[in-house]
Amino acid sequence: MLRRLRRVPLCACLIALCLFIPQMAAQAQTATATPLQDVLQTVQSQVANPSRGTVPDVLSALLARDAPGTVEFLLAWQDRGVVERPEDGLFFFANDTDGMVELVDIDTGAVIAQVGTRDVNQIRPNAGVRREINAALVQFELMNPDPARRIAALESATRSPDPEQIPALELALASETDAGIAARMERLLDLLNARFATDTATRVDAIDGLRGDISTEARRVLNQLLQTRSDFAPSLPEDANIARIRTPGEDMDLHAAYATLSDAGLFPPRPGRNAIRDALRANVVNGSVGGVPVHQLDTDEARRIAYRALQDAGTVPPLVTQADMEAAVAQYVFFDAYLEPDAAVTDAARAALDSTRTRIGAFQALSLSLDALSLASIFFLAAIGLAITFGVMRVINMAHGEFIMMGAYTGYVVQTLIPDYTVSLVVALPLAFGVTFAAGVAMERLVIRHLYTRPLETLLATFGISIALQQLAKNIFGTQARPLTAPDWLAGSLALNDLVSISTLRVGIFFMALAFLLLLLFILNRTRLGLEVRAVTQNPGMAASMGINPDRINMLTFGLGSGIAGVAGVAIGMYAQVTSEMGANYIVQSFMTVVVGGVGSVFGTLAGAGLIGALQKGIEWFNPTNTLAAQTYMVLFIILFIQFRPKGIVALKGRAAGD
Repeated sequence: MLRRLRRVPLCACLIALCLFIPQMAAQAQTATATPLQDVLQTVQSQVANPSRGTVPDVLSALLARDAPGTVEFLLAWQDRGVVERPEDGLFFFANDTDGMVELVDIDTGAVIAQVGTRDVNQIRPNAGVRREINAALVQFELMNPDPARRIAALESATRSPDPEQIPALELALASETDAGIAARMERLLDLLNARFATDTATRVDAIDGLRGDISTEARRVLNQLLQTRSDFAPSLPEDANIARIRTPGEDMDLHAAYATLSDAGLFPPRPGRNAIRDALRANVVNGSVGGVPVHQLDTDEARRIAYRALQDAGTVPPLVTQADMEAAVAQYVFFDAYLEPDAAVTDAARAALDSTRTRIGAFQALSLSLDALSLASIFFLAAIGLAITFGVMRVINMAHGEFIMMGAYTGYVVQTLIPDYTVSLVVALPLAFGVTFAAGVAMERLVIRHLYTRPLETLLATFGISIALQQLAKNIFGTQARPLTAPDWLAGSLALNDLVSISTLRVGIFFMALAFLLLLLFILNRTRLGLEVRAVTQNPGMAASMGINPDRINMLTFGLGSGIAGVAGVAIGMYAQVTSEMGANYIVQSFMTVVVGGVGSVFGTLAGAGLIGALQKGIEWFNPTNTLAAQTYMVLFIILFIQFRPKGIVALKGRAAGD
C-alpha cells in the first residue's frame, strides 16, 4: 500500500537519523558509548529552556549519538523530572524527598546530593514540547529491537494519534520482520492516514483498509469522518458536502425548522404558550385584556383571541400561524452537511462503516449464541438430576434446589479448610456429590418411598423438606451470602474481539455439563445399573418380574440425581451468590427444562435446556434491562409449547409416556 510521506521538518530529521541506528548499535559494541551528559551539554541551552522551535535540535543530537539512557531521559524530560544545576549547567534526574531535591546522575543512576528547591532550576516543558517529545519517543521505540517495546510504542501511538507519527511508522514498517507487528503497523497507518493524510487517494485507500474492522479505534475514526452539522440556505451550496436534505414536516419538525430561522433573525420568533400568558398578564386593563374579561381567559382559544386584539393594536408582536411557518420554511433548504469537505472520503467512510456494522451484527449474534449456550449448560447441570428422578420415579422433588444449595455450601466449607482454590475445587466436586448423594438416599428411604403412589403428598412433603433445609442452612451459615471463589485459571475471560467474549468460568461450566452428559450416557447405555434404570423407567412391573429390584433402583436413582445436583451447586456457586435461598432460583427453570425436553430423557433435558437458554437470552436481547420480563415471556412460551407438544421435545415410551 503506497502512502505519501508527510514533509514535517522534525520527522524528516528523525527518519534520516533512524536509518543509521542499526549501524551505530553495531559500532557501540567495539567503541565506548558517549555519556548522555556529554551529549546534553552540546545542546545545553535548548534543554534548559525548551521550546517547539529548539526541541528538534535536542532530539536530533540525542538520536544521532544514541547514548545509553536516552529513552529514560526523554521520559523524565517530558514528565518534568529533570533539573539543571546552575553553577555548572549539568542535568540530573530529580526526586522530591521531604522538601528537598535528590539529584540523581543521568548516566550512572547514583544519588549525587540533596539540595534545596531553590538551588536547582526545574525544567518545565510546555504542552507543545511534550507532544514533540512523545512523538520522538514513539519513533525511537518503533526501531527498538525488543518486540515488546515496539508493541508498546504502537499502543501508545494508537491512544494518542498524531500526523507526525506517519513517517516513522512507514520507516519502521519497511524494516519490520515480525508479521504480527507489521500487521499492527499497517492498521495504525490506516487509522492515521484516514484522518491526517493530505491527498484523497491515500485517505480513501486507508479507509478501505478499515472496512470490516470492528475495533473501537477504527469505528471512532470512521464516525469522526462522518460527523455532520445542521444548516440551512436559500439553495444548496455547491461547495458543501451534503449528507442529507431534511424536509420540514416529514423528517424535521416544522416548529424546530421555524425556530432555527427565527434564531437566525430571519423571521419573528413564535411566542409560546407561556409567552402569550405573560403578554396577556402584562396588558390587563380594568379587568380585561383586549376586550376579553380576565375570568374568561381559561382556554387557549380565548387567550389567542385576546392576544390577537393586542396584536391589532400594535401592543404585542404578531402571532405566528401555521401558514406563516410553512411559508417561511418553504423559502429555505434544510440539510445536514459533513464536516469533512471531501465527498470521496465520506463516501468511502460510509461504505466502510456499513460493512463494519454488518460484521458487528454477525459478531453480536455469535456473542448472543455463546451466552445462550452458557446459560443452557447451567440449566442442564441444574436439571439433569431432576430429569433422572422425575423420569424413573415420577417424583416431583421440590427440594431439588436445596440439593444444589447443599453442594454450594459444601464447596464453601472446603475452601475455608483448603485455601488453595484449585485443590479445594478438586476436593469439593466429589465431596459435594457424596454429601448430596447420601442426603438424597436418606430422603428417599425415610420419606419418598412411602409416598410413591401419592404424588400430591410427595409434592407437599418435598416442599416442606425444602423449607426445612433452607432454615437449617440459615442456622448454620447465617443469612449473608458466602463466597465460593473460582481459581485464577477460571477467573479471566476468552475474548475473540471487542464484541465477543465469554468468561473462563462459563467455559468451564460448559465442559462440566458436557462431561456429565457423556458420563450419564455411558452409565445409562453401557452399565448394568443403566440397563436396570431404563427397564424400570419403561415398565417397572416387567422389570420386577425379570429379577430387578425397583425399590433399589429408585433409591440409587434418587441418590444419583441428588448427587449431580450437588456438583451443579459447586459450579453455580462460583458465579452466583451462595445463600440458603439460591436453590429456589433454579427449581423453576429445572422443572421447565425437564417438562419441555421430555420427562426421563437425557437428550430431552439437553434439548430443553438449549431451547430455554436460547429463548431467555433472545428475549433479554430485545429488553436487556428487564430480566423479569424475559422470564415471564419465557414461561408464557413454554405454556403454549406444552399445549401443542405435551410430551416434550423427546417423548419416551412406557410409564413416562403413559402418565
